[in-house]
Amino acid sequence: MSTPPTIHDLDGIAAIYPHEPEHFSIVRAQVQQRAQLVNTWSIKPGEKVLEIGCGQGDCTVVLATAVGDEGSVTAVDPASLDYGSPYTLGQAQVHLRASSVGHRINFVQADPIGFLQSSSEHYTTAVLAQCSWYFAAPHVFSDILAALLDRVDRICISEYALTSTDYRAMPHILATFAQASLECRKTTSTANVRSMLSPEQLRAAALAVGLAVKAETVMQPPEGMLDGSWEAGYVASKSFEEDVNKYVSDEREKAVCIAARDSVRAARDVLKAKGDRVHTMDIWVATFAKAG
Repeated sequence: MSTPPTIHDLDGIAAIYPHEPEHFSIVRAQVQQRAQLVNTWSIKPGEKVLEIGCGQGDCTVVLATAVGDEGSVTAVDPASLDYGSPYTLGQAQVHLRASSVGHRINFVQADPIGFLQSSSEHYTTAVLAQCSWYFAAPHVFSDILAALLDRVDRICISEYALTSTDYRAMPHILATFAQASLECRKTTSTANVRSMLSPEQLRAAALAVGLAVKAETVMQPPEGMLDGSWEAGYVASKSFEEDVNKYVSDEREKAVCIAARDSVRAARDVLKAKGDRVHTMDIWVATFAKAG
């Protein structure tokens, strides 16, 4: 097995993550953003990290690189192992387990609260990296924080900021509101935006369960990060309109969803006319610890 990369070797970390050769630049940008988070949070060698909402493991592999052979990452996600594209959670996790940092990772398919209730393990750091919008309802975020309160030394959170210092990310911001206006009409969902919470709401939820802010910042994502383009592309697609017609019956609510779709298309067209493309919005990054 090859030697594990260092946290500064972004190409080496990206090479570990499952990808087709022609998609390396996409993976590399994702890894770069996760490395920005890990460096901002000062994840150290030897740490025992609990990652909530690990998905296919793009942040997991960076965390595993940062903690070294003396550390560990327990990566928890409730999603089915056949969920996800272009690689499912199961495929990605098998690939990462077989990598040079795989021995540092323990993937767990479980509800985070149920997992915490079934174990007494203590962790140095809990990480929730851009996962809160996947939760079925806003209270799930608060419930997870409450369950973590006495189980970790600190909690590190990142989420999209709903603002951007780069005008090219405006279609991404508009697209998230368009998706949220649709998703709140569904009883169940597998979409990327299920419970949209602003940084202010996330911070307030943390304070309400007894946490205190230790550090907070907003960062710009790497140029090559395509999340904004993907989200805007979905909202501008025929599939979004079909979902609106399927799930939204009220005439006024449907009009809001379609108007939001049109706004995304128009903002994207402005960029296209300038020879540019959609970028990803800013990301809010914070560290919390138990108050007192």
